[in-house]
Amino acid sequence: MKVHLIRKETIENFKRIYPGSRAPFRAWLSMIKQVVWYTPEDMLKTFASADLLGDGSNRVVFDIGGNNYRMICHYVFGEKEIHLFICWIGTHDAYDRLCMENKQYSVSAY
Repeated sequence: MKVHLIRKETIENFKRIYPGSRAPFRAWLSMIKQVVWYTPEDMLKTFASADLLGDGSNRVVFDIGGNNYRMICHYVFGEKEIHLFICWIGTHDAYDRLCMENKQYSVSAY
């Protein structure tokens, strides 16, 4: 199934703040347009550095730009497509702080 990315403008806003993220996110978005996923594990086959979060959160963390940036997305596998909702984007350091506060399972910044 194809991916329907929700809140793509969030990536555009982030790239304006962090210009170094432009090329890595461009590459990530290019991959997303081409993928066909049927299970959460398929996301890991496409992005080997991604992590599926537990606690029944249906969230995945993507490492972007050689692990310089992290993006948390909530996923919903529908009948015809996968809905991928951007919940949070930040630097690797900001993600580490988020995890120390145990907010990676519930953050919804957008």
